[in-house]
Amino acid sequence: MNSFVRLSPALVFTLWSVLAFAQPYAGTVTMEFDLSAHPRDEEARLWVPYPVSDKNQVVKDVRINGDYAEAAVYTDRIYEQPMLFARWDKGAKSRKLIFNFRVQRDEVARRDFPAKEAAWDPADYAKFLHSSALGPTSGKVKDLADEITNGKTTVLSKARAVYDWVVDKMRRDPSVKGCGAGDVCALIDTRGGKCVDIHSVFVALARAAGVPSREVFGIRLGEKDQGDITGAQHCWAEFYLPGYGWVPVDPADVRKAMLAEKLDLNDPRTEPFRSYYWGGIDPHRVKLGTGRDLVLNPPQNGAPLNYLMYPFAEIGDETLDWYDPQSFKYKITWRKEAQTQSSEAR
Repeated sequence: MNSFVRLSPALVFTLWSVLAFAQPYAGTVTMEFDLSAHPRDEEARLWVPYPVSDKNQVVKDVRINGDYAEAAVYTDRIYEQPMLFARWDKGAKSRKLIFNFRVQRDEVARRDFPAKEAAWDPADYAKFLHSSALGPTSGKVKDLADEITNGKTTVLSKARAVYDWVVDKMRRDPSVKGCGAGDVCALIDTRGGKCVDIHSVFVALARAAGVPSREVFGIRLGEKDQGDITGAQHCWAEFYLPGYGWVPVDPADVRKAMLAEKLDLNDPRTEPFRSYYWGGIDPHRVKLGTGRDLVLNPPQNGAPLNYLMYPFAEIGDETLDWYDPQSFKYKITWRKEAQTQSSEAR
């Protein structure tokens, strides 16, 4: 392990840290919104991704406070994406909301794959096999998927082939705004993007190869005791292995580590990242939801929303820029707690 000490502390996760996490990660996330500066003669509406407990995370002690006219938690009709909705009437002088929750997040490691895949019916996973507006599964995407998975006959082998192709051929582009839009047809030509971009390519290629897949949208939890995580949104992906379940992958974090440490694909220090993020993800993140092309609840104005990872708000018919939290206006902070038992033990 001595060779790892040369790695920069600027990495989000060092090689040392990604190899094992003995404890889950716990703390409080606080989201603060203030839409008071926007025109008062229009109704204001706000939607915020709402995390829930699952086998990998426990969400509790949820508190919602503000001067809104109404607030409630809903889901969309297709992906059942939970969302907090709040509304302020026309003329409201103050439009404030504070949403905080405690979360305990476990490391995920899903690599004990069965020797033989179970029989399955693709119709049962249709919504994880079809195209999205920016992620088609036909045309040049299908042609590329067939090329990548040529000779592969199992879901697992196809998923691994797509994962390796994405790690090998995609790259992280720091100039991309936010986490990216995930325009797959453009991305398979340019090969550069951020986490939504890279995982949209993985999902589209996997689906085109017949592998049920989905993007997972979340936010990174700060590794310090407390801090501002307003811009820490992160996306990863999962594929479904019949008879086994959903398997996480994060080729974007492989490429992020490579960029930060100036590693190439042949550098031996790259392999631990490639291995770890195939079937594994660290506990320094919380899942906020899944789903593309969302019709929010209540419905937003205009077209379906590409994805709900950032807060979304409308002042009348105008959509606020969620990539600009200072004008939107919102802030997300993190406070770490003492580590406790894993959520699987609860």
